[in-house]
Amino acid sequence: MTYLADVLTLARKDLRLELRARETLPAMLLFVVSTLVIFHFALPEGADEVAAQGLLWVALVFTALLGLARAWAPERESGALEGLVLAPCDRSAIWLGKTAAVFAFLSIVELVALPAFGLLFGSVDAATVAGVVLASIGICAVGTLLAAMAAASRTRELVLPLLFLPLAIPLVVGGVGASVSPDAG
Repeated sequence: MTYLADVLTLARKDLRLELRARETLPAMLLFVVSTLVIFHFALPEGADEVAAQGLLWVALVFTALLGLARAWAPERESGALEGLVLAPCDRSAIWLGKTAAVFAFLSIVELVALPAFGLLFGSVDAATVAGVVLASIGICAVGTLLAAMAAASRTRELVLPLLFLPLAIPLVVGGVGASVSPDAG
């Protein structure tokens, strides 16, 4: 098989597993909407747009962390992680397939989160959508790699956030900057 076929096969496998099990995506959706609703009632009336955008990003980053924590769980739980690593494909194809699947999950979450954010905090403009999409690509790429590293640890639930959150800061800063900047350039 070609590299792209390997990536698509692995991404399709993860998407199919999630559609059957329905474990990760519903939890991510419930978390992001609940978080936005809580922030809506916690934020004082008349708060500025930058504060609201910051809360959107907090909700999205922690929701992504939920998905990333489960990215390698099916292989780990079934004991197939070693088999996946020994598969006759480039290891970067494994990472890219996982990244594509996590990005698909996060994109679905964002399709719900952005309208919910617009409903609760005001309209969502194209710059916000672009910032969210671009930062999500980076979040998924970095997060999937770190989730693979954390999957080998007994304390993976603690290790992943400790590794991921500091490295996600530049991505979030870029996304927030794209979302709130009045200058399109």
